Amino acid sequence: MSGHSKWSTIKRQKGAADARRSHMFTKLSKEIEVAARQGDPDPEMNFRLRLAVQKARENNMPVDNIERAIKRASGALGGGTNLVESTYEGYGPGGAAILLETLTDNKNRTTSDVRNAFARGNGSLGESGCVTWVFQPKGVINVSAGQDAEEMSLMAIDAGAEDVKEENGILEIQTAPEELEKVRKALEDKNIAIISSELTRSPSTTVMLDEKSAIQMLKLMDRLEELDDVQRVYTNADFPDSALEKYRDQG
Repeated sequence: MSGHSKWSTIKRQKGAADARRSHMFTKLSKEIEVAARQGDPDPEMNFRLRLAVQKARENNMPVDNIERAIKRASGALGGGTNLVESTYEGYGPGGAAILLETLTDNKNRTTSDVRNAFARGNGSLGESGCVTWVFQPKGVINVSAGQDAEEMSLMAIDAGAEDVKEENGILEIQTAPEELEKVRKALEDKNIAIISSELTRSPSTTVMLDEKSAIQMLKLMDRLEELDDVQRVYTNADFPDSALEKYRDQG
């Protein structure tokens, strides 16, 4: 598996620490609010909201927090804010592409924070459209491979998955965005436990970095993810194993 995919695996392994640093519950609440405001407040009738609620549960967000976020979006509770979705694009150390998805009630603040993070991390904020073309929308489902990895892979492909990869006991199932829900349901119907599922952006090409640039890039990615208004960070950087080991050991 490539260094890019290994980076994704390490990010999952570091999830608990990252959740504390990045105020994960706040970010999840924002996603739930926006999804509920843009569609039906019933997750069963709103695909985006259903995904947001599922992700919140996967990250052990209390049910009360989830329900409050939905109520804020519907106006049943005070404290709701007018959140605006924006994307930012740029380049990190070594020239790899970075794409950010943000939710904010103050775009000027967010732009300033993002620009400063890029500058401090030896990167550069780019113009709109400069790297979007690198990333393709995908659905990704992660399940435990267990002893029936091959059977589960075939089942996922039969249900509509485009690709399946295995690393460290985890099956990463990739789908077209519109097939994510169907494939997830097919797996659940077979009593396969879902670790996580989400809509993401996958790079069509990757850039292999040297160790020094890779470590700088990983630090920049962490810095960007720690910003309150940043929901997701994507890159097409590929990382050498030596850099990933040093990054993981930082814990």
